[in-house]
Amino acid sequence: MKFFITLSTFLILSVLPDAAISEEEIKVVLEGLKNPCGVAVQPGSGDIFVADTAAGKIVRVVDGRAEDVITGFGQDVYGQGPKYDLGPLGISFLDRKRLVVGDGGFPDGEEFIRVFEVPEKSQPAISYDQGIKVGALPANGNHRAEGNFYGVALTPTNIFCTCNGDDTKGWVATAKINGDKFGSLKRFIATKEESGIDAPVGITISPRGEVVVGQMGEIDVENDSQLTFYNATNGKMLMNVKTGLHDITALAYSPLGHLYALDFAWISLKNGGLFRLDKQGNGVNAVKIMSFDKPTSMTFSEDGSLLITEMGVITNGEQSGAGRLIRLEAGL
Repeated sequence: MKFFITLSTFLILSVLPDAAISEEEIKVVLEGLKNPCGVAVQPGSGDIFVADTAAGKIVRVVDGRAEDVITGFGQDVYGQGPKYDLGPLGISFLDRKRLVVGDGGFPDGEEFIRVFEVPEKSQPAISYDQGIKVGALPANGNHRAEGNFYGVALTPTNIFCTCNGDDTKGWVATAKINGDKFGSLKRFIATKEESGIDAPVGITISPRGEVVVGQMGEIDVENDSQLTFYNATNGKMLMNVKTGLHDITALAYSPLGHLYALDFAWISLKNGGLFRLDKQGNGVNAVKIMSFDKPTSMTFSEDGSLLITEMGVITNGEQSGAGRLIRLEAGL
């Protein structure tokens, strides 16, 4: 009974009917992206920023086109059949001016969380090395080097990021925020030791302030993704449940308080898409809202609409121009 009560505090109590999305509720905002893996909305302006990952840059949507904002990020490769080119990954705004970006294009131990003061519209793009570097996490004693900072989530006092360097630990790292200064990046939660599976990827902050992590698990294993809640102050695991999803890449709470997940479904791409996570007894029921082609990141905009990036079809290893940014109308 205690577990049931705990679960009820984390997820919306009511189980909603399946939500069909009509074509009229879907809009392609931007096409021609290269493995987009991050999306954020600038506070105040409402401008949309995207990590155009394989292109090694951050872009802003201006009049339906991509305007370069930060360029020159390094390039790395992830995966086994197919392989995906990586550059900047998770992004999130600290405030109107400052954008937090997770590295993914450099060797493990040489990647940083970078904080940029973004230029205004139509101003020249800045270089990736003009940001404040937080990190890195090189090998240290028994700890392997960390990198591939896929997901970024913020509280008023901390930056949290998921790490995919040392699969034996599956770290979530954190750094303190103190005005314009930042503490050192530290290993915070060994998620594999807590959950039993590796690859923390999707991350968000719950309405109550917990750190919520989607454990992707093994990319060649079906239905092994888990959802885990942690205390943001001490890293203590509060709850861990199976989801039945294959590979969670992103998590986000809607303005109505419902928790949504993106499933990349590496081993079964036709099953990937957007899911609402409802409480069901002592577990979670993942209700499919819509299919997507290798979805990677999402965020809710100020008007309540949902922005989702997807890699799209990759043919014969070609990764240029297949990615898209899609908007779903408000109401989720």
